[in-house]
Amino acid sequence: MLLAIETATLASGVALATADKLVAEIIVQTKKTHSERLMPHIEQLLELGQVAKEDITAIAVSIGPGSFTGLRIGLATAKALAYVWNVPVIGVSTLAALAYACPAPNSLICPLLDAQKGNVYQAVYRWEKGMLQEVIPPRVIAHQEAINELASQPLPVIMLGEGAVLFQEAIVAAADPIELAPPHIILPRAGSVALLGHQLLRQGIRHDVMTLEPLYIRRSEAEVLWEQRHGKCL
Repeated sequence: MLLAIETATLASGVALATADKLVAEIIVQTKKTHSERLMPHIEQLLELGQVAKEDITAIAVSIGPGSFTGLRIGLATAKALAYVWNVPVIGVSTLAALAYACPAPNSLICPLLDAQKGNVYQAVYRWEKGMLQEVIPPRVIAHQEAINELASQPLPVIMLGEGAVLFQEAIVAAADPIELAPPHIILPRAGSVALLGHQLLRQGIRHDVMTLEPLYIRRSEAEVLWEQRHGKCL
């Protein structure tokens, strides 16, 4: 049984899954911080799924890109539990997990997350023979540039994620071949992190609980401001 944690955005999610079945999932989007609700949700999830802590054999965690604070909270929790329970931890790309929830063959799947100042974290994926394949790796790009780039694609393009919600007017205005994903899959889900985590486990992928780090892609605004005021460290 695998426990999954998703805290890369305002939505907080936890899930339990076997290799072929989603057992239980909790996803909430409220004003409470992840630090307030994550551990209570994990305890509630284990109770709902009738799963003991001893039954957990691995932990998958969404490692970004996304909210710097949310990623740190989710990863710190996952690493602490993996260490205490003595189980492997698997870091899962937030963008890949978003795309994994959208099984649309013969389409390009483009998850977008807010990177501030009109920019988005973006990657592009495609399903091939039942496997999710990366077409464009995670990057930071201006939202309009991302839309314009995909507007010339011959395949349908499905955009999802909080960045798609934030810039949905521009996406709708682009028309074919770009469309917005339906609401039930537009936000990250811990269930997708869980199932993708199982897939990575089958491929032999496990991460070091001591060295696994979030996939930030860019520096935080606080780091940039500090450098502007104090100069680069030698």
